[in-house]
Amino acid sequence: MPLFKALTATALLLIAMSSLAAPIPPQPTLAVKSYVLRDFNSDSVLAQQAGDERVEPASLTKIMTAYMVFKALKNGHLQLTQTLPVSVKAWKVEGSKMFIEPNKPVTVDELLHGTIIQSGNDSSIALAEGIGGTEEVFAELMNKEAARLGMKNSHFMNATGLPDPQHYTTATDLAILAAALIRDFPDDYKRLYSVKEYTYNKITQPNRNTLLWQDPYVDGMKTGHTKSAGYCLITSAKRGDTRMISVVLGAGSSTSRATESQKLLNYGFQFYESTLVYKRGQKVNNLRVWKGAEPSIDATLARDLSVTLPKGDYARVKASITSTQPLVAPISANQAIGKITLTLDDKVLVERNLIASKAVPAAGIFGRLVDSVKLWFE
Repeated sequence: MPLFKALTATALLLIAMSSLAAPIPPQPTLAVKSYVLRDFNSDSVLAQQAGDERVEPASLTKIMTAYMVFKALKNGHLQLTQTLPVSVKAWKVEGSKMFIEPNKPVTVDELLHGTIIQSGNDSSIALAEGIGGTEEVFAELMNKEAARLGMKNSHFMNATGLPDPQHYTTATDLAILAAALIRDFPDDYKRLYSVKEYTYNKITQPNRNTLLWQDPYVDGMKTGHTKSAGYCLITSAKRGDTRMISVVLGAGSSTSRATESQKLLNYGFQFYESTLVYKRGQKVNNLRVWKGAEPSIDATLARDLSVTLPKGDYARVKASITSTQPLVAPISANQAIGKITLTLDDKVLVERNLIASKAVPAAGIFGRLVDSVKLWFE
């Protein structure tokens, strides 16, 4: 087993603010069944109420439906201009619709607009059948994807969110899903989720997310409502470099879900800030390599490292680095070669693996022999 040798960071991380942090008020109490406020950059949960309580997702389900379609588009299994048939099941489904018709093919792009903007149950089923053959098979694929994303308390039975005893999720899981869609398909998110209305079959319907009109920082995501689920809303808003995701479930009205979501977003933006510590691929440290063709290697990160803290607290954040010792070649690109730990007042905020920026092959016989001798004296 390799030993780990702690390397003290040269100093505090770059100071974001010099002032002491202002007191953070208690998280808001909202008139909803459950809620979660999550920072997108750091994946930090800033506030929650019954975040892990099982609930009906209603049409928030369609975020997963859209995620599956975006993935199929990326993998080349679907094309935006491809037409899909409309089954009788899709045509006759109850609830909100985009009003597609049998024997009138519709494109994947049109169906996405209908699902995301108009919250069409009919379009969601057509997309599900286009990917899985049947909605039941598509639901199985949804559940596999949910497990991969870390949605530990979710189970899907359909692509629409129509009530079913075995169709459930949590506010925490929905926040994970919303963040995954924005992170994995940023162009699709930007193109579709801020659209305020859509016309299909000569019928224009508005986006039910009224915060798109009320808050200039809001750029998505999705509403949901059934009698049993209440009024639900997932919202994403970006101010500067900080993006917040709010999940509000079980409000009493469409007005209430928007009002309570706005309270949650305002709380996050007013009292917290997200700081980018290191970008993906940025040099974090340079580590000694033994028996290698090169004497050292840059340690980097596989993805951006951000922290979200009460405003002013970042000034007191400290970083420490550990590296595998001895670090012996050959080393492959992206191999884990150490860790970076961020702490605040001796409390660990985040710990991430450091990876090799490139491959370092083994040195020749003479070089390996010289380093072997040196290691005896280390």
